[in-house]
Amino acid sequence: MQLNNEIINNFQDQIWHFYKNNGRQFAWRNIDNPYAIFISEVMLQQTQTQRVETKFEQFMAELPTFAALATVSTRDLLTVWQGLGYNRRALYLQRSAQIIAQQYAGILPNDPEILVTLPGIGKATAASICAFAFNTPTIFIETNIRTVFIHSFYKNEIDISDAQLMPLIAATVDWDNPREWYYALMDFGVYLKKQYPNPNRKSAHYAIQSRFNDSDRQIRGMIIKLLTMQKSATLQEIIMHTQKDPERVEKIITGLCKEGFIACNKMIYHIV
Repeated sequence: MQLNNEIINNFQDQIWHFYKNNGRQFAWRNIDNPYAIFISEVMLQQTQTQRVETKFEQFMAELPTFAALATVSTRDLLTVWQGLGYNRRALYLQRSAQIIAQQYAGILPNDPEILVTLPGIGKATAASICAFAFNTPTIFIETNIRTVFIHSFYKNEIDISDAQLMPLIAATVDWDNPREWYYALMDFGVYLKKQYPNPNRKSAHYAIQSRFNDSDRQIRGMIIKLLTMQKSATLQEIIMHTQKDPERVEKIITGLCKEGFIACNKMIYHIV
């Protein structure tokens, strides 16, 4: 796909016009707080915006700085994270906060090459953090941006790879205001998903999300929630709480211990 100036200008005008009239407002948008944006971007990984909205401000009120996040107990951290799922992200956040506090004086680096070395931060997240926290014209793709570019430039094709889309994203980015440009792209992508039956099915990377009910992920969440609420429990209490196969629960508990979420002391399990 080759773009000329006319195509780029028309595309940008369409996106900006939509955003002007339909842009969404969130607590983590258009703020001068790199820490808050760092937190929101990790929360938004694999989690719907509506769920993040209900937790973000609570998280910020209880853990307002990298220093606070770096030193909070695991139990208190997982308690405030409760409801966001993928609890491993909370541990990654804390480890990242500890690194930033110790190595960068508590100041978030404005460099994707540094951010990508932090636990749980991939290339796309590192780039998006820099775009939103520092208005840096980085190039990245996520589900809503992918929707926009497939719909706009590959409407009648299938099996479109991100490698095909990235040059288009780079060619059309607004270098003067990348922060709001990416807000606009994401909001337009959300709109398109409401108008058309999942445009991302045309992506070569499309995959149906695995079911949550009766998944190991659901059971992990149940165990973590139990131990954050009542501090400790025996294996039998955990099995009774989950109402799942004992061997399966034991295997999941073993995994949680190896990952550093929980520990066992005299046959009693608790959050580390």
